[in-house]
Amino acid sequence: MSLPCVLVLAGHDPTGGAGLVADAEAIRAMGGWALTVPTALTRQTTVDVQSVMPRPGEEILASARTLLDDCRISAIKVGLIADLSALEAVITLCVENAHLPIIIDPVLRAGGGRELSSQTLMAAFVERLLPLATLVTPNLQELARLAFALPKQTGGDDQDIAGQAERLLAAGASAILATGTDTASERQQPSVIHRLYTPSGVQAWSWPRLAGSYHGSGCTLASATAALLARGERLESACQQAQQFTWQSLERPLAPGRGQQIPDRLTGRFPLPIQGSAT
Repeated sequence: MSLPCVLVLAGHDPTGGAGLVADAEAIRAMGGWALTVPTALTRQTTVDVQSVMPRPGEEILASARTLLDDCRISAIKVGLIADLSALEAVITLCVENAHLPIIIDPVLRAGGGRELSSQTLMAAFVERLLPLATLVTPNLQELARLAFALPKQTGGDDQDIAGQAERLLAAGASAILATGTDTASERQQPSVIHRLYTPSGVQAWSWPRLAGSYHGSGCTLASATAALLARGERLESACQQAQQFTWQSLERPLAPGRGQQIPDRLTGRFPLPIQGSAT
């Protein structure tokens, strides 16, 4: 049996909550196969990241090209980029495969609060990698930080969610799936609202808010979407199905450590009714 392959360029989280392990599980669950190339190794727990060790860009390129010589890829998923050398390698690979769906999950801060990016790295990210993206999947804090990192002349108002998404679209990203789980005001709401921004409009989905603190939901969502796009799904359908899968994986999470719970991506659920709207 042949499955559509997704090239994953991301960090390795040894807890399995996020990073390459999460990506591979989500992609397989959605009917794809992950080809994983670590951009960084981390020392972390379910509580927080303790250190990040970026891989040299030339090693990332060599690893990816070895896989590309052997396997036909149908999408690229990008996660943690820890330094400029890794960013250069990821940009090169995305440019060489620009005909494929490219899904970027901007990992800027660990769940425990540790910063995983710098102003210089973020500026290069939004200027050079963002325009290559088919879809960017930031949470609301990441969306605001990316919008703020753009040059001031880029269109849109960076004071609200829609304006921030508009600025990323004006900078060249094809679509933004902004996930509304992480800000203090959003956490007070009974539902979680995810919004897909494209040049043609906005589509929103509402999900029942789950109690608890989770590690790896963003990786799960982005990778599930990448697998569905690799299978040929339309963007809106892929985003909807990936959200449903992610919600289900969080409904009965795993708790391997003392900190955040992690999604159970290998347990199937019956479909959940989806509340969607388009504007």
